[in-house]
Amino acid sequence: MSNFRFHLDIVSAEERLFSGIVQAVTVSGSEGELGIRYGHAPLLTSIRPGLVQYVTESGQQEVLYISGGMLEVQNSSVKVLADTAIRAQDLDKAKAEEAKRAAEAKLHSSAKDVDYAEAAADLARAVAKLRVLQLLKR
Repeated sequence: MSNFRFHLDIVSAEERLFSGIVQAVTVSGSEGELGIRYGHAPLLTSIRPGLVQYVTESGQQEVLYISGGMLEVQNSSVKVLADTAIRAQDLDKAKAEEAKRAAEAKLHSSAKDVDYAEAAADLARAVAKLRVLQLLKR
């Protein structure tokens, strides 16, 4: 095994989605996209709705949608603790598009009982799912 690999664990509240050796990981961090390779400085940060993309030891690229959570980078391991995680191929495009439309309608509503923070979060999650689906198409 090459010295430029590291261990990755991706866990959600429901299940362990991946545990193994990888070459690289990309995560939607709270401040933007994070690219992690062997030797990355230790880090603990929150994750926003978006993707986790990783390249396995054999060179296969995998993509997951995450709704948020935490990322921990240590010397030879990375842990993604996701609130919710879904494999890209399991996402439903029609549902994501409908969720986006519903969130946009809430944001543009003039009703007094609209929770704009919740609607914005719903929109962010739907857009992130659609972005992951677009990436999967490529």
